[in-house]
Amino acid sequence: MAVYALTGFSLVSLLSFGYLSWDWMKPSLVADVATDPMEKSLPPAFTRPPHIIFILTDDQGYHDVGYHGSDIQTPTLDRLAAEGVKLENYYIQPICTPSRSQLITGRYQIHTGLQHSIIRPRQPNCLPLDQVTLPQKLQEAGYSTHMVGKWHLGFYKKECLPTRRGFDTFLGSLTGNVDYYTYDNCDGPGVCGYDLHEGEDVAWDQSGKYSTFLYTQRVSKILASHSPKEPIFIYVAFQAVHTPLQSPKEYIYRYRSMGNVARRKYAAMVTCMDEAVKNITWALKKYGYYDNSVIVFSTDNGGQTFSGGSNWPLRGRKGTYWEGGVRGIGFVHSPLIKRKRRTSWALVHITDWYPTLVSLARGNLSNVPGLDGYNVWPAISEGKESPRTEILHNIDPLYNHAKYGSLEDGFGIWNTAVQASIRVGEWKLLTGDPGYSDWIPPQTLTNFPGSWWNLERLTDGLRKSVWLFNITADPYERYDLSDQRPDVVRTLLMRLVHYNRTAIPVRYPAENPRAHPDFNGGAWGPWASEEDGEEWEGGGETLKSRNKKKKCKICKLRSFFRKLNTRLMSNRI
Repeated sequence: MAVYALTGFSLVSLLSFGYLSWDWMKPSLVADVATDPMEKSLPPAFTRPPHIIFILTDDQGYHDVGYHGSDIQTPTLDRLAAEGVKLENYYIQPICTPSRSQLITGRYQIHTGLQHSIIRPRQPNCLPLDQVTLPQKLQEAGYSTHMVGKWHLGFYKKECLPTRRGFDTFLGSLTGNVDYYTYDNCDGPGVCGYDLHEGEDVAWDQSGKYSTFLYTQRVSKILASHSPKEPIFIYVAFQAVHTPLQSPKEYIYRYRSMGNVARRKYAAMVTCMDEAVKNITWALKKYGYYDNSVIVFSTDNGGQTFSGGSNWPLRGRKGTYWEGGVRGIGFVHSPLIKRKRRTSWALVHITDWYPTLVSLARGNLSNVPGLDGYNVWPAISEGKESPRTEILHNIDPLYNHAKYGSLEDGFGIWNTAVQASIRVGEWKLLTGDPGYSDWIPPQTLTNFPGSWWNLERLTDGLRKSVWLFNITADPYERYDLSDQRPDVVRTLLMRLVHYNRTAIPVRYPAENPRAHPDFNGGAWGPWASEEDGEEWEGGGETLKSRNKKKKCKICKLRSFFRKLNTRLMSNRI
């Protein structure tokens, strides 16, 4: 009975918690400029393309925002969301690279070859070069484009870098996990390097500055040096609040009464990021952009529950296809919105930002066929029905197959051992191994009562490979209806079959020793030469050169570096 004791909790009740007070006048530690009062103004006529500020946070849990009832203070996000449109039926991907790739391309992972895991630092892999990116389309529409923060879409060749994929300027990291102060990143024992870049150069001189501060200051400088009469797109991909859990002491002090150390540090990082958003918004007003701007806020995946994050009351965590891994925090704040101060339950996916923002920019989408995203601006701004009716969360043929899955369990049309998930209307189907499936309340106490939360664990999932939920009626995924509604299961399996027919081979090559930072002056960066033309075969797990003679030379070179790398690692260990 304890398992169902919490079913009475309502997401609506969590969302109804009062907003935290917010003083726009209060000085902020993040700011690099003096903070003056921000005067409100009436929405202008939508006469020219708007300035677009897209803010993406890393590993922020669904519960970890004030207006979702969190114990973490986020007054800026609360106020911006309250004055704009909250997206409460908004979906992202469960890990970093997939979400970023879908934002930048407007396509599902199965259509870019990035449906398995993340792009790792030593892999000769990146966002496919044949994809026309969101910033490239905005450049075509006359926008100045800038990126600040975490890339994590590959960098083995210079053609893969942000400045070659549509951004006029870039300040940030190329890998997925760096120190907030030193910008060091280790991809295994002895494989460490510096990762902060200005354009295509290593930004050695910026070491020591806390990344949330550094990135916020850069956004302010970009706005100060640009003319508000010309459209601008700034993609702010905060490193926060991904591990390592690091925050200035001033923010940690606010949560000194929070017993759980990880939660305390995590909360401090969230609040610091919240103040960064405050200062970005203030800079938009100070420099004359705000009245014709659209601010989009999104998380990239669910929170990592044992690193301070919380997705409560949703099921699962980062890296899973349960709602806790794929339902994101999202809102749009803009004077250009026609129906403000409301909550939208329109179905929205991260791929939708590509056509939505390009359309707002009055760009041309006719020469970008095959997008998986939809223009959802009418749904956001006017409250119209979303054009989206389904979401392919993913199909990952390389993920460990579920032990109890089979083609027979999939009515002979789908192997249920394969990890996949899809939502159609109010129904959500999962097959294979969806990932860690518990419900984890926020861990605020020093010695969290594990025996208590264990009551919220499931014991029937070990021998299953198919789950079906009515997400509208059961957003917490407590009641599996796969046995009661085999007709719905079959229908959704057919949709998986349909999507799988359009999938391209997975791009997930073996790591290459040439990527070691020691061969690049101690920093992570492009390591493949411009002449290394390589194509992907066999599901992306092997590489084959187009030139047999070149292949022979490369193989010998790889063998040399592999032996050298082994010696270096053995000496350091």
